[in-house]
Amino acid sequence: MKNARINLRISSEDLEKIRDKAKQSNKTLTDYVTTVCLGKEIIVIPNLYEVLKQQKALGRNLNQLVTLANMGRVTVVYLDETIGELTAINQSLQGILQRKRW
Repeated sequence: MKNARINLRISSEDLEKIRDKAKQSNKTLTDYVTTVCLGKEIIVIPNLYEVLKQQKALGRNLNQLVTLANMGRVTVVYLDETIGELTAINQSLQGILQRKRW
């Protein structure tokens, strides 16, 4: 429960910067300041929706293949394209993580 208050004086410019960073991290001002002051790292990942959409699509396709294989309707699967897609998604995630560290 949050029941304690802290009052401090900072410049209006610094307050705006802090508010902007809190907004970018999808946190309230209180949660942002608390997280940062406790030494926790905040990582903002823009455009994550598109990468997750690709991962979900691949997961659905793999699930369908497994179902067909269990039914005996598929006996051989070539996953070269799937491996390439997963590699591309992994590289995208790595790039996003390295780009946006606070």
